[in-house]
Amino acid sequence: MSALLECVPNVSEGRDGAVIRALREAVEGAGAELVDVHSDVDHHRSVFTFLGPLDVVERATLALAREAVRRVDLTKHRGAHPRVGAIDVIPFVPLRGATMRDAIAAAHRTGLEFAAETDVPVFFYAEAAARRTRRELPVVRRGGFEALPERMCDPGWRPDAGPAVPHPTAGATVIGARGPLIAFNAVLGTDDLGVAKAVAAVIRELSGGLPAVQAMGVWLASRRLAQVSMNLLDYRLASPQLVAAQIEDEAARWGVRVLEYELVGCAPADAVAAWPPSLAPLARLKASQLLDPALFVPAAA
Repeated sequence: MSALLECVPNVSEGRDGAVIRALREAVEGAGAELVDVHSDVDHHRSVFTFLGPLDVVERATLALAREAVRRVDLTKHRGAHPRVGAIDVIPFVPLRGATMRDAIAAAHRTGLEFAAETDVPVFFYAEAAARRTRRELPVVRRGGFEALPERMCDPGWRPDAGPAVPHPTAGATVIGARGPLIAFNAVLGTDDLGVAKAVAAVIRELSGGLPAVQAMGVWLASRRLAQVSMNLLDYRLASPQLVAAQIEDEAARWGVRVLEYELVGCAPADAVAAWPPSLAPLARLKASQLLDPALFVPAAA
């Protein structure tokens, strides 16, 4: 059986259905199994999840990335989510039969080829990082697309591949290798963004909160509600259920309840099994978003 990779590219387009369809078709046309597409009009972002043998996933990633560079213009893009690129981040995740070394090699090959073809600068992050200071995605993305020209003048922020200046409309792309990550949001029953930011500050690891949790407060303009947007970097250290319970405790201190949670993209099915009825519901969850946990047992290095 072939070794498998998962790839979860995040594209800075969540509103134009024609562009999102073209991106889907690029992935499927390259032969990868497209498991899920999550598009959000407020974040103005789409998250694609696809699986397959190593060479197929690399081919599909490049096809998607080329299409994103052609179709997404960041000079006209405004959304709630931080971003530096038209195709903002490309993580590779080793699945059954693959090793983290395979994922790192895929990230490096894809980054070098993508940068050479498109003149989009590439930064490597997480396990594929070429510099220790670039391991964390929020650090690489700090300041967003608008700050890239000034930031990249600093010799310490020269890219790992491609030109030393941002692409005029596609910015830069961050490519890496990592374990399974759960992107998970809590929609609060308030329009007060300050409450969402306060709750996020309490639960994220950087502020002394839960381990392996990244969190930020976000305004959902289309719903006129505040959201806590999170990445759970290791759900075995901090499960979605544990994070949700703490969010609800913290929100209650502000007199606010959680309306619902949403899973962005896919997750191992065991990560959200037996969701407690005492918590706000996981809304609009599709069976296709829950992947067989056996997939997430990579080969020994």
